[in-house]
Amino acid sequence: MDFQRTKQALELFAKAVKLKARKNLKKEKQISSGKLYESIDYKLGVVETKSKTLYFNLEFYMEDYGTFIDLGVKGSKSTYPESRNSPYKYSGRFKMIDPTSLDKWLVRKKLAPRDEAGRFIERKNLKYMIATSIYRKGLKGSRFFTGAFEEEFKNIDKQVQEAFGLDVNDLLIKTQVV
Repeated sequence: MDFQRTKQALELFAKAVKLKARKNLKKEKQISSGKLYESIDYKLGVVETKSKTLYFNLEFYMEDYGTFIDLGVKGSKSTYPESRNSPYKYSGRFKMIDPTSLDKWLVRKKLAPRDEAGRFIERKNLKYMIATSIYRKGLKGSRFFTGAFEEEFKNIDKQVQEAFGLDVNDLLIKTQVV
């Protein structure tokens, strides 16, 4: 038995989570390079064991840094309320955030701040100031994925139960005919 309806219900759930997560990223203006947006996806698998037991395996994945944007990161000195429950925290010795990623980010955001005299701040200094601020304050969690998942998960029980019931009914009908 392939349990097509159950698989289809899980597929619809996964697609809805993916679309909502992408929509949330856009709404929160969290798209910089588009790499994270494009990487949000899922994989649904059906595994049948030797004893004919079926398992559905649904995995969501995205760029590694997506979890930091979703859950936030606690700072070494203070933290945003949205990041209080995050498992991630800046602590210990200060480690500069990867300067190349900040460099590209600054260019994409077209940031070229000036000092009080109107002179451009050197990019090297700007990267250091931003990295120090992130280290101390942390990163605000956007819950772009977590929110989408939780919202869709509220409805999944009913949908999967209904689909599973229909699949089991089909199985019972087929076994009575044979």
